[in-house]
Amino acid sequence: MNNDKKIWDRLWEAADELRANSKLKMSQFSTPVLGLVFLRYADHKFDDAEKRLKDKSTGRRKINKADYQADGILYLRNSARFQTLLDLPESANIGEEINHAMKAIEQDNPSVAGTLPQNYQILENATLVELLKLMQSIPMDIEGDVFGKIYEYFLGKFASKEGQRGGEFFTPTSLVKLIVGVIQPFSGRVFDPCCGSGGMFVQSAAFVRNHRKNQKGKPVSEISIFGQERAEETVKLCKMNLAVHGLEGDIREGNAYYEFLHSNSGPFDFVMANPPFNVNKVDRKMLKDQKRRFPYGMPRVDNANYLWIQIFYSSLKPGGRAGFVMSNAAADARASELEIRRKIIEDRAVDVMVAVGSNFFHNVTLPCTLWFFHKGKRDTVRADKVLFIDARHTYTQVDRAHREFTDTQTEYLANIARLYRGEKPENLFGGADMLAEQFPDGKYVDVPGLCKVASIEEIEAQGWSLNPGRYVGVADGPEEDFDFTERLEELAEELEGLNTEAHRLEERISENVNKLLEGEG
Repeated sequence: MNNDKKIWDRLWEAADELRANSKLKMSQFSTPVLGLVFLRYADHKFDDAEKRLKDKSTGRRKINKADYQADGILYLRNSARFQTLLDLPESANIGEEINHAMKAIEQDNPSVAGTLPQNYQILENATLVELLKLMQSIPMDIEGDVFGKIYEYFLGKFASKEGQRGGEFFTPTSLVKLIVGVIQPFSGRVFDPCCGSGGMFVQSAAFVRNHRKNQKGKPVSEISIFGQERAEETVKLCKMNLAVHGLEGDIREGNAYYEFLHSNSGPFDFVMANPPFNVNKVDRKMLKDQKRRFPYGMPRVDNANYLWIQIFYSSLKPGGRAGFVMSNAAADARASELEIRRKIIEDRAVDVMVAVGSNFFHNVTLPCTLWFFHKGKRDTVRADKVLFIDARHTYTQVDRAHREFTDTQTEYLANIARLYRGEKPENLFGGADMLAEQFPDGKYVDVPGLCKVASIEEIEAQGWSLNPGRYVGVADGPEEDFDFTERLEELAEELEGLNTEAHRLEERISENVNKLLEGEG
């Protein structure tokens, strides 16, 4: 793994240097580069298939496009082969030739139609030559899903460089892995209504592969993928991401607030998402007739958090599970949002809540909360309980500004949820070994500072709060040395909640004053 990381770092540094020496913004450079990663992947798969299929060729029957596609391989005509592009003289219009190659792949393979970038003319010939050589240098003997991993790695790097826009299409992989580890999408229909670049789908497939070793390296047939995304360019990123991981899905362009483009395919077994936080100016008039999607009613505040929460809930079939990222402020929101939250809790849908510390995202430093629904919980012994996990002190420092969960830490946190559900812990990445330190008997117990199972009555006593910090408490033991940075982060988190609440109260006061003035008039 460390050796693979060095290869990815080298590739990224070279690509970033080319970008720095070009006249392009990062947002202009990212899609063409990811398109070349895709092309290199498609060519590698085609080359392997060509060698296999040659053995089946006979004098009477020649191997054709349908043979490749029946094997799950994208067909590449000679003009779209990577070596053909590499062999072009530097005097050729290389951008135009790559555009033609991408267009040919779309024409020959309907599964990627309308997906591939065809704007390579914006890059200078010299830059394209170096990028082609860079992609050619990717070693073919790296274990596992090399192109998928490089694509995801580049996505994360571009997201970090692009700031706010990057956060719109990329969710940190370790958070996605934790969501997948808790809801466990072994088989069924998976839906993400704000799917970005498709990380939830990729990690769902990886989860299945890790548990179905005989499926490793092949497209996963146990899950069906359905996604929706409002930005056309991000839809294309998602489709390419699926393709380089050997997956296919039904990904559609549309605004999930107003359109449910997969109504004929739902409800779903699993819903996973990382929606934009605290969005305002959603047109409520367009939602008034969508009671099935918003069964608990419209929040009165101008904030879309509880619209998203209801979209996730209503997209689940009975027995379905959801896991999603949400602003911390939503767990303690007051007024109409509190009423919606209370109803969801009373309907026994909330199963697990996980507090995540700051600096996990590329574009914001604030912490977040992971919510988990289970529409089948009412029929279990957990019906009147909710598991709260405080994972704010569980992380690995990547660099000064970023943190993540290692695979071991992710499995450890997911294993706490498994113990709570009476399931056997997993140890694919050493998570069970880590779990044994806190749960030596292999059974769930409340651990101060880490986890607590609270009853509905306890949650009601806390004003229907779903903030794990209210229930978990602090760890036993001697007082640790004061950590200024950690304390400052906690205060920043508290300030975020207070500022959000103050803004909502300000809006309500202004609204009421206007009504009074209109009445006087």
